[in-house]
Amino acid sequence: MARPLVVGNWKMWGNHSQARQWIEQMGLAEHDDFEWAVCPPFTLIADCVSRLGGARVGAQSVSQDQDVPHTGDISASMLSDLSVKWVIIGHSERRSLRSESDESVALQIQNAQAAGLVPIICVGETQSERESGEAEARVCQQLHKALKEADLGKELVIAYEPVWAIGTGLVASPEQVQAMHGFIRVELQGMGVGEGQASIIYGGSVKPDNAQTLFELADVDGALVGGASLDADQFKTIIQAARAATAE
Repeated sequence: MARPLVVGNWKMWGNHSQARQWIEQMGLAEHDDFEWAVCPPFTLIADCVSRLGGARVGAQSVSQDQDVPHTGDISASMLSDLSVKWVIIGHSERRSLRSESDESVALQIQNAQAAGLVPIICVGETQSERESGEAEARVCQQLHKALKEADLGKELVIAYEPVWAIGTGLVASPEQVQAMHGFIRVELQGMGVGEGQASIIYGGSVKPDNAQTLFELADVDGALVGGASLDADQFKTIIQAARAATAE
């Protein structure tokens, strides 16, 4: 198993007061020995970095371009200037709602790595792809296209998020999760990613009541947590479940 990691994706949630209250409720000292991070909206990144440190903070997206005057874009160098460590790339919501392609995802990864950021690369199939037996083929395609020009010697995080389990309350069965994570690990090894070089984390309605079961799976290195990460107590419970699974 790679080093475990739990990441909270706040999506479009939070103001400065809510972020500060969340950080106070986390009780940071009790989690110093475990790798976790939060990805707030761009408006809260600087405040979170000042209170948590850059290693605990990521961004939710990054531009595929660098040094281009595109309205509304945030470049990888801008994120690096804020001292964040992580950036989510290729989330299914960005792919479906913002028309981000596999090629765009690949460019974002290259820019993130060049700026010293660690990409959290999201892959996953739709319900129709799962039902038609094309889940592995789709994830394989996403992986190979995303990492085609990436530096495979640098730290990577792959987040498997079955699209049908994001924000729906549905969760893939432990057998489905383990099978796909094992498949991803074999694919990465075939691409030249060294053992322990990439963490493979699961996302898709991760909650305190299912976290322990997920973390006990052999090829699950952590979680990308959506709605449950907005509640500091729930997020702490998920971190504690990951720590317990690691200690066993």
